[in-house]
Amino acid sequence: MDLYEYQARDVFASHGVPVLAGTVADTPEEVRAAAESLGGRVVVKAQVKTGGRGKAGGVKLAQDPVQARERAEAILGLDIKGHVTRRVLVTEASDIAEEYYFSFLLDRANRTFLAMASAEGGVEIEQLAVERPEALARVPVDPLVGVDEAAAVEIVTRAGFPEAIRQRAAEVVVRLWETFVAEDATLVEVNPLVRDPQDRIVALDGKVTLDDNAGFRHPGHAQLVDVQAEDPLEAKAKAKDLNYVKLDGQVGIIGNGAGLVMSTLDVVAYAGQRHGGVRPANFLDIGGGASAEVMAAGLDVILGDPAVKSVFVNVFGGITACDAVATGIVEALRILGDEAAKPLVVRLDGNNVEQGRAILAEANHPLVTLVDTMDNAADKAAELAAAGA
Repeated sequence: MDLYEYQARDVFASHGVPVLAGTVADTPEEVRAAAESLGGRVVVKAQVKTGGRGKAGGVKLAQDPVQARERAEAILGLDIKGHVTRRVLVTEASDIAEEYYFSFLLDRANRTFLAMASAEGGVEIEQLAVERPEALARVPVDPLVGVDEAAAVEIVTRAGFPEAIRQRAAEVVVRLWETFVAEDATLVEVNPLVRDPQDRIVALDGKVTLDDNAGFRHPGHAQLVDVQAEDPLEAKAKAKDLNYVKLDGQVGIIGNGAGLVMSTLDVVAYAGQRHGGVRPANFLDIGGGASAEVMAAGLDVILGDPAVKSVFVNVFGGITACDAVATGIVEALRILGDEAAKPLVVRLDGNNVEQGRAILAEANHPLVTLVDTMDNAADKAAELAAAGA
């Protein structure tokens, strides 16, 4: 889960990372009041989960509360890369002597953590990494050792931070590491990390990504979810404990196992090229326990997507045998009743496949088409989706 800047700022503050005073506001009048409470001169920042806010006009300096209100009127409702601004963060305006970059992230390729730092902050870090890779220090972090003050000093030194503030910057780095570990984050990024004229180090902006798999250790993280911005189908699937991701297509996908579902997306996309360019509508992995209740929950979510014109159920029987899956499909259709009104293409293979196919054949449900191979089933699902478009 990606956090908004104001949420990242609150998380930083809770772990002792120095941040500026600020207030979240939803209306121009609230922004004016926030500016008054913060002393008048403030920065108004769009709260959207994407980069490039400054270039898009989503970050503006205001000299007084009246101008802050005007800035808010221009920013609220602003579309930034497809993200509509519904909320702003109003912070104290800071005098900046220098800007740096710092982040901790999960390095999946090398199965470790990585610290990245640069004495050149406030820029597009991806662009800097390509054009001037020597300006970006990349320091692997041993998960079993972590980052103490000595390691933090080494990181900022390798990044070229000025000697005069290395110790202070290192203290902030240690706090950011504590944040990264304590919150089970996969990314903690500050850009820019600033040095003010008094040589104080402040996190002026923040980006945090939390690992949803660790949510059971952090009940409070659930409160950070933006219900308004969350896709309603993904929210519904999450409530049913389904591993679901909505995509932009017309063929609903249900499979058991992430690898099988990923393969199914590919074959449906390929087959769809022969049928008007239809595409997969979702990723949905129901795992090994394809019971009637789980199958019904999955179908309920997928059939609730108006873009879906057909559904491809692709199951390989393993621990859960095909006859149990077939029984689950039949029972799921009974549970859903009239809500199941779109054609289903079912491909079964693996353990007890003949028994499973026999159960579906005997049920003879008008919406179900049983196909023997994955490629043929994908083609049939794409054909039905094109016909229903």
